[in-house]
Amino acid sequence: MKKLLITAYSLEMGGIEKALVNLLRLLDKTKYDITLVLEHKAGFFLDQIPKEVHLEEYCVHDDSFMLLRKIKNRLKLWKWGLKHRNKYDFSISFATYSIPGSHIARIASRRNALWIHNNYYQLYDGNITAMEQFFQGIKAEKFLYHIYVSHENKDKTTQYFPSFREKAVVCNNPIDYQEMYRLSKEKINHRKPRNTLFVNIGRHEEHQKRLSRIIEAAKRLKEEGFSFTVWFIGNGPDTKKYQKQVRKAHLQDVIVFLGQQKNPYPYYKKADALLLSSEYEGYPVVFVEAMTLGCPIVTTKVSDYDVVDQNYGIVVSKSKDGVYQGMKQILTEGFQIRKTFSPKQFNEQILLFLDSLFKPE
Repeated sequence: MKKLLITAYSLEMGGIEKALVNLLRLLDKTKYDITLVLEHKAGFFLDQIPKEVHLEEYCVHDDSFMLLRKIKNRLKLWKWGLKHRNKYDFSISFATYSIPGSHIARIASRRNALWIHNNYYQLYDGNITAMEQFFQGIKAEKFLYHIYVSHENKDKTTQYFPSFREKAVVCNNPIDYQEMYRLSKEKINHRKPRNTLFVNIGRHEEHQKRLSRIIEAAKRLKEEGFSFTVWFIGNGPDTKKYQKQVRKAHLQDVIVFLGQQKNPYPYYKKADALLLSSEYEGYPVVFVEAMTLGCPIVTTKVSDYDVVDQNYGIVVSKSKDGVYQGMKQILTEGFQIRKTFSPKQFNEQILLFLDSLFKPE
């Protein structure tokens, strides 16, 4: 049995955290002895970790005096290294932004990987210096592999950091589709409206998610006389900003804020279409969730949008007009899904790839 170590920040609600839980559930526990190390052993998904996974916490010191803080954290890392250095067959820094997680993963095994979920070029608004500082902070160049969740992310990153090319591999995040099917059948308190229902599922953060595009599109469609409802499922730092924008546009009868939902899957089943208005994504988990549950998609041109185009939904430009056009097409023509998606095959390909990656050379 191979010893596998995975690091992350916490298990709060988020796409990276959900992907991590799915991975831990799907990895074969007869093949792998898995240890998960969190900076903070807390979060929404904590109770969903399989019982076979060893869960540990690695808290960094946060003293206000910077020099003392650095000394304490260096000493803590040195002690951890004495006990765990190269004790694992493979290690993964799964939450890319976790600096302690990246240090631990590199110490734990010579065979290690940095799992890169996001498009950092767009996250940093094309600021290459900021990207360079970020990758230097987590010592990305010292990892054996870089696992990108989409081809677009890999291509964009290695365009500006060509030294990363020999480390780069692509692997989507797996999904727990059986759990998804089961949970999608649960009853929810929100009754489907009689008109066309759009849902947006995700974090409320304008820089990336651009939910203002949906609000502006909804305002225009309402003025044109269309009857529809939009459910916003989630929350985030810009929730109040979006609520104010909805009130100002007099859209309270159209756009409804349902807050964070532990089980989002029944909402896919009720919706006539999923809306994704983002400026950028790593690889949208909502794509695979919607395709698995048979919900048509309206999406902007984020990473790997070609998977959706024509087969599972409508692809539009990254603008409020693009989102408007996509919503209008659903309202006037609807959308018939043209291709059957196999989540079982999707997962099998991912797990086969990871099995090959974890094998010693």
